[in-house]
Amino acid sequence: MKKVVLALSLTMLLWGTSVYGKKNETLTVKSPDGKLNVTIGVTDEITWSLEFNDNLIAGPSSIALELDEYGVLGEEPVLRNSFPSSKDEVIKTSLYKKSEIDNEYNELNLIFKGSYGLIFRVYNDGMAYRFVTSMKKDVKVKSEKAEFNFPAADKAYVPYVREPHGRYQVSFESTYDVLKLNEVKKDSLIITPLLVKNNDGSSVVISEADLENYPGMFLKINNDASGFVAEYAGYPTEEKQGGYNNLQSLVTNRADFIAKSNGNRAYPWRMMAVGENDAELLNNDLVYKLASPSRIEDTSWIIPGKVAWDWWNAWNLFNVDFRAGINTETYKYYVDFAAENGIEYVILDEGWSESTDLMKIVPEIDLQEIIGHAQSKGVDIVLWAGWLPLDQKMDEVFEKYSSMGVKGYKIDFMNRDDQKMVNFYYRVAKRAAEYKQFVLFHGAFKPTGLQRTYPNVLTCEGVFGLEQVKWTKYENFPEYDVTIPFIRMLAGPMDYTPGAMDNASRSAWRAVHTDPVSQGTRCHQLAMYVVYDSPFSMLCDVPSSYMEEKESVDFISSVPTVFDETVPLAGEVGDYVAVARRKGDIWYIGAMTDWNQREVELDFSFLGDGEFKATVFADGINADRAAVDYTKEVISIGGGEKLSIKMKPGGGWAAIIEPAE
Repeated sequence: MKKVVLALSLTMLLWGTSVYGKKNETLTVKSPDGKLNVTIGVTDEITWSLEFNDNLIAGPSSIALELDEYGVLGEEPVLRNSFPSSKDEVIKTSLYKKSEIDNEYNELNLIFKGSYGLIFRVYNDGMAYRFVTSMKKDVKVKSEKAEFNFPAADKAYVPYVREPHGRYQVSFESTYDVLKLNEVKKDSLIITPLLVKNNDGSSVVISEADLENYPGMFLKINNDASGFVAEYAGYPTEEKQGGYNNLQSLVTNRADFIAKSNGNRAYPWRMMAVGENDAELLNNDLVYKLASPSRIEDTSWIIPGKVAWDWWNAWNLFNVDFRAGINTETYKYYVDFAAENGIEYVILDEGWSESTDLMKIVPEIDLQEIIGHAQSKGVDIVLWAGWLPLDQKMDEVFEKYSSMGVKGYKIDFMNRDDQKMVNFYYRVAKRAAEYKQFVLFHGAFKPTGLQRTYPNVLTCEGVFGLEQVKWTKYENFPEYDVTIPFIRMLAGPMDYTPGAMDNASRSAWRAVHTDPVSQGTRCHQLAMYVVYDSPFSMLCDVPSSYMEEKESVDFISSVPTVFDETVPLAGEVGDYVAVARRKGDIWYIGAMTDWNQREVELDFSFLGDGEFKATVFADGINADRAAVDYTKEVISIGGGEKLSIKMKPGGGWAAIIEPAE
């Protein structure tokens, strides 16, 4: 008898306490450090609330999932069991902003009558939940209810959907409106991630992770302007080829459901990253930790690096003896520049093939000659591709160009995140990996962890990047530049395409499509290579300009694109940012400010003991008028010292720090 009791006790400890048939339950799960506390209520609905340092910062918020044949999961719920668990492990990475990630959390797994459950995870820097179902048949998801209520919100950083191409046909490239919740426009779609600042000074970023076989999550303000509710694109039922250069499949009709799916599955994580101050958000790994582990066993062939880009400056080479453009001579010149400056890749952007047929190379391009020239110089080639032409001939394209030596693709103009498009991302990542090729996505929704599941997905856009200066009337890039590290970049790598050598002050800037100029100083551009996460990072400007700016190019080429450690130094969303990153025993520092001149004190205690040599790039004395003005100097600095850095309006500061010899 004693043995039976003991066995039952152990089972209850391992698998939780049975609460079969119970309603009106309240359950809690805390973060490992005890600062975050999630309370789950099970009444006639399922709700959650989040406390931070004993202050209610989110909730109560209701959740539910409606399936066509099974009704609303979460309506009149009956809780059968609850299983608490914990994990404390280290995730090893090779293509990320740090080589090791501490993955420590407490979890509560709730099992409900009706073949479904909910998993809540609480980390020290955020929380997440997801639905899990175990139906035997395929299902259609009619809708998912996800609320994010904020009882003590001060303001939100709102990236509205602005494109006029239909409610869900969007490039995911929006600037931020800083608004009180009651100022947010009703029924206007909002892109995630979205940041909410609370009255206690804490920051919360809403996003999602492990988005697979499901549409992406938009938000809109709720009826009483106390928070946000999710909205999802309906499943596409009719499409037509169109859009820019006929590269897109435009949805002309959508079903009254959002997804078709296997009934036995886990759904995407709904997550909230939490920072006691803004700077903590700069080192948040929640999306990566929640994503499915790598499905590529051997990732040694995936080589991160930088790429010389042709399109931003319209192939405008000068001081050459040939006609520049989309032709073999131009790309061989790009290859020579890359080889001479330690740049790993050259990209052939739009125009190397017929727009709608990637198998038809234009007569001006001898691709095999370009690839052969590049390989002889230790440089590799990447090709641009519209997503629909690639999808139409995916295996043909991958087979042909991988056999020629092409290493990867920049895939563009998806401009959707409905279920069919999300599935395209996974499908192309998987097939590219089979040919040992990598991809980067433009015209893309934000990352949701795909870069962990398929590490050959090196980076993606989903950002109002530097290409916009070619045509926009927007005059506040420096503020945007110091907003996105706390919001969009929290979701994952971000291809902003930095590196402009023609820089302008606020009063001098103008948009020029074929000869673009960046807003802010030269050092603002240099600092981006440290501040912005992107294992595959563009050099946007033309080689002819870089050749006249050797010091800047030497700095850019020396900064790695993946790191062993990341340390946030300082920052306030929309004002300024400062980050340190380490590769081996060398540290790289980047700092940027908005249009306000700023002095920031940096604490170098992260260096540890000893003396160090710092090569510093700082705004020149006249950088507020001539934004290209900068200084370069070598200084000594001791571990533990503090240094005040000065940045001009739209300015920056960057440094490489090595142990003193």
